[in-house]
Amino acid sequence: MENQLKTEGKYTYYEIGEGTPIVVLHGLMGGLSNFNSVADYFSQNGYKVIIPELPLYSQNILKTNVKAFAKFVKDFITFKGFDRVILLGNSLGGHIGLYHSKMYPEKVAGLVLTGSSGLYESAMGDSYPKRGDYEYIKTKTEGVFYDPKTATKEMIDEVFAIVNDRLKVIKTLTIAKSAIRHNMAKDLPKMHVQTCLIWGKNDKVTPPDVAEEFHKLMPNSSLYWIDKCGHAPMMEHPEEFNKLLHEWLKKVNL
Repeated sequence: MENQLKTEGKYTYYEIGEGTPIVVLHGLMGGLSNFNSVADYFSQNGYKVIIPELPLYSQNILKTNVKAFAKFVKDFITFKGFDRVILLGNSLGGHIGLYHSKMYPEKVAGLVLTGSSGLYESAMGDSYPKRGDYEYIKTKTEGVFYDPKTATKEMIDEVFAIVNDRLKVIKTLTIAKSAIRHNMAKDLPKMHVQTCLIWGKNDKVTPPDVAEEFHKLMPNSSLYWIDKCGHAPMMEHPEEFNKLLHEWLKKVNL
């Protein structure tokens, strides 16, 4: 995937398939490749999958917040000439998708959240690894998943590089504070977008009761569980994730 990224103007993104656009929003420590299986599956089933690189570490510090990232996504959708899209977000990406749906509902045909922040940020704050030795970072990264082997050496190396880059650490903390500030609890009951919640039953970062709360507060939401699964269902159980998402898309005619 990394070799097939397109760069146009200020946007760098991966794109595959034809059909209804699914715009995928990655998380804070999550690379675009976390969504390989989503891109492969849905591009072969009538959808265009687009995964933009979010400017988490490249924007001015004043634009390093959930609201500015949501505006970036809106500008990207406009740039691509899409009328309405399905937004799919994991972790911080889900939060950005939620805020975008609040600000620009006319752009969003459907919303898919998996291990999303937006309601429960204390765990999310705890999950930002502190600078430290490699083994500590390895343990923290593995803890995101039910099966620690899901965390590849490449993934651990990436997280280690981020937490040892002073500017990225400052921006990571800025984003964490922004996530707490932009809590969505009061907004969710007013958001009528069709929403699919796919959650790992063993998610320690955004635990199952967070999913229950999203489901309770969002008027048009459907909740699906994946067993023996942590914070990134699309990585740990890609086939089951794709099957559940595809079922929901058919159910709501998207």
